[in-house]
Amino acid sequence: MDGSLFDPTRMRAKREASSRAPGPDAGDGAWSVSALARAIEHALSASLPASVRVVGEVSNRRERTHVYFDLKDEGAVVSCAMFQSVARKHGAVIADGRCVLLSGRVEWYAAGGRLSLIVTKAEPVGEGALEARLRALVAELRGLGYFDAERKRPLPTFPRNIGVVTSRSGAALQDVLDTIRRRCPAVGVVLADARVQGEGAAAEVARAIRTLGRARTELAIDAVLVTRGGGSIEDLWAFNERVVADAVRDCPVPVVCAIGHETDVTIAELVADERAATPTQAAMRLTPDRVALARQVSSERMRLGQAILRVLRDARHRTIVATRGTALEDPELLTRAARERFDSATRTIAWGVSARTREAHARLARLAARLARVRPEAALARRRARIDAAGGRLARAIAGRVDASGLARLHDRLARSMGVALREGDLRLESLERELDAVGPGRVLARGYSVTLDARGRVVREVGDAPAGSAITTRLARGSVTSVVQGDGRESGTPAREIVPSPPAAARRRLARPDPEQMGLF
Repeated sequence: MDGSLFDPTRMRAKREASSRAPGPDAGDGAWSVSALARAIEHALSASLPASVRVVGEVSNRRERTHVYFDLKDEGAVVSCAMFQSVARKHGAVIADGRCVLLSGRVEWYAAGGRLSLIVTKAEPVGEGALEARLRALVAELRGLGYFDAERKRPLPTFPRNIGVVTSRSGAALQDVLDTIRRRCPAVGVVLADARVQGEGAAAEVARAIRTLGRARTELAIDAVLVTRGGGSIEDLWAFNERVVADAVRDCPVPVVCAIGHETDVTIAELVADERAATPTQAAMRLTPDRVALARQVSSERMRLGQAILRVLRDARHRTIVATRGTALEDPELLTRAARERFDSATRTIAWGVSARTREAHARLARLAARLARVRPEAALARRRARIDAAGGRLARAIAGRVDASGLARLHDRLARSMGVALREGDLRLESLERELDAVGPGRVLARGYSVTLDARGRVVREVGDAPAGSAITTRLARGSVTSVVQGDGRESGTPAREIVPSPPAAARRRLARPDPEQMGLF
C-alpha cells in the first residue's frame, strides 16, 4: 500500500467533490460504482466526527514508508494507517498484541475500496489478550524447563531424511525443497501435511510431529523441520499452543523451527533444538553443502595421496639401505657373532659356578677344622671335672675346721639371723607394696582413667602412634576394650569396637596389682 494514497489534501478535495456529486441516474435507478463510493464517503463524513478515539488490540503490523496495522477486538477488525511523520513519535507504541488507544479520523479510499483509520496519536493501554496469554504460557514453560539449553540436542551432520511439517500448498515448502535440492540432493524429504493457521491447526501440527517421530526408524528420519511463512500474531498462534510445545519437546529426533519472519518468535521455536529465521535458513542448517563437501573430499584425497607417497618413499629408502648392509651380503655373519657370544657366555657361567663351588668347599673345610680344635664336648667335660674337684675340696675344708657342736651352733645362729632378716624383709616388702599400690596404675585406673596399648603392647601417647586401620587395646580398671582405628583424632569416624568381658574377682585382684612394665606410665 502506497502512502501517497492517503494524501490529506486529496481526501479533502474528494469530500468537497462528493458533496456536489449527483446521485444515481434517474432513468433506471442504478448506481455507478463511483456514485456509490461517493455516497459512502459523504455518509461517513456526515455521520462521524472529524476525530475519533478507538481502543483495541494491534495485529498484523507492517512497516513500509508508513506504518500499517489492524486494530481489533472480539467482534471486528479495522484497518489503520500511521503516516511517517506520526510514526516517528508514536510508532514504538504499535506492536502486535498490544492494547492501544488511537486518535484519528476515518477516511474512505474509493480507489481501493477500503475504509481506514488515519492515526494521529497512539497511547498504550495495556497488554492485549493474545500477548497476555503468550506471556503467561512462556512463564509456565520456562518454569518447567522447556527452554533449558541443557536439553537441546545437536543437529545431525549428514541426515538421511528430513521430516517437514508444513502446509503442502505453502510457499515455505517450496523454499525448503529448493534449498535442499540445491545444497545436497542426497538428503530425502518426508512431508507431513498440516494446516498452519486457523482453528484446529495446532492439533494437526502436533499430530504431524508425533507421527514423524514414531516413524523415524522405518523412514530413516534423522531430524524434523517445522515451518511456515510470515503472518500476523493470529496467523502464527497455532505455534504458540501448549500441545505443539509438548510435541516438539517429546520428539525423539532433533527439531528445527522456522516460523514467520525473522522478527516473529513463537513458543515452538523456543522449545525446538534450534531456531531459524526463515525456512531457507532452516534447510541450510539441516543439510550439508555438497560443494563444500566436494572441496573437502578433494583436499582429503590429496593429503592421503601425499601421505601414501611419503610412506612409500621412506620404505623404499629403508629397503635400499638394508640391501647395502654386510648382513644381507653375508647372512652367516649374524649367526656367527651370535654363536660366539653364546659360547663366551657359556664359558663365563661354567667358570663362575666352578669358582663358587671351590670357594664354598674351602670355607666348609676351614669351619670343620676350627670346630675340631674347639671340641665343645671335651671342654665341657673338663669344666665339669674342675667343678667336682672344687666341691670335694670345699667339703673337706669345712669338715676339718668345724666340729659337730660348733656346726650346730653356727646353724642356729644362721637360722636366727636369717629369720630376723626375713621378718624385716617381709615388713619392708609389705610397706613397699602399700606405697606402690597407692601410686600404681591400678589405683589410677580405678579412678576412671584408662591406658591404651598398640598391637605390640606399647603405650599409645599420641595420634601418630595409632594409624588408621591398626588395632588398639584400652585397659580399664575392670577388663579391656579392643578397637580398630578408622581415622585420626581430626576425623569424625567412630571406630569399630569389641568389648572384652570383665575377668573374675581373682583376675581383678591381679590386675589391681601394679604391672612392672607400666610403672613408668603414671
